[in-house]
Amino acid sequence: MKLNRKLRLLRVGRPVHILAVAASLACALPLAARAQNDRMTPIATPTQPNAIVLDTGPLPGATAGEAWHSQYGSVFARNVTVATLTPFLPDPARASGAAVIVAPGGGFRTLSMENEGWDVARALAAKGVAAFVLKYRLNQTPADMAAFQRSTREMFSAPAPRPRMDPEQALKGLAPQIADARAAFALIRRRSGEWHVDPDRIGMVGFSAGAMLTLATTLAGEDAKPAFIGDIYGPLAPVAVPKDAPPLFAALAADDPFFSTGGIGLIDSWRAAKRPAEFHLYEQGGHGFGMYPKETTSTGWFDAFVRWIAMHGMLKPAH
Repeated sequence: MKLNRKLRLLRVGRPVHILAVAASLACALPLAARAQNDRMTPIATPTQPNAIVLDTGPLPGATAGEAWHSQYGSVFARNVTVATLTPFLPDPARASGAAVIVAPGGGFRTLSMENEGWDVARALAAKGVAAFVLKYRLNQTPADMAAFQRSTREMFSAPAPRPRMDPEQALKGLAPQIADARAAFALIRRRSGEWHVDPDRIGMVGFSAGAMLTLATTLAGEDAKPAFIGDIYGPLAPVAVPKDAPPLFAALAADDPFFSTGGIGLIDSWRAAKRPAEFHLYEQGGHGFGMYPKETTSTGWFDAFVRWIAMHGMLKPAH
């Protein structure tokens, strides 16, 4: 099925563009538990010797170059113009053959590369799962840090957009990111022998905007075809679920300031389509908890996710 037809599968209960704005605000919202670390401080681009450049090319029309900053005791990338994939491979002695593409969040303006990327991938590799952090291309933001911070503050103060955006047009706006995800799946399958990965057992997990990309890849990613997906504090608006939709794992905190009041239509949609779905609603945790250690049960999402993929046979070598 062509992309423009698959785009029509998405039928959201709320305007998609409002959800995207909420996600971009979420990436910049200082969480109370880490308020003392919420200052954005420019840093040098970290060494990424294992990052593999994907074949999707540079972001069309981009003028600002990739930049990095620290915040919340973690590191973030922005103005990503060239997509990369970084492998985190397990000890061959315990490798299961399953793999997960990890999509960090950040409202398509930044990427939480450490908390929602590298740390997740390392933890998965320790469980015997090959993990691949996707640094996907982002919407352009001001090159100057002070200007970027001003633009973020303006987003907070601006009224919510009123006109409804057609869902198909909204997904077309994610075309570069969906292309990056497709290229990541294709690369892993091409090199599956080298990386000891079963090409039929490659899943995807995303956080906030990364969760949106994970869902968009499932609905409109054509040949990507994730074997299973994880939606971690992403929007849970209803969709039209394909007959071959993969098993879905979703996790959200009840006090998430952006997505906790939008219902669980996504879960209902998956169940109505008789596709496997597991949903964890944590009492507390806010937005963006990722791999940060917190005194809330939301910290347990990772262990729950690992038990879930184990239930689906992903921690045992295929025979």
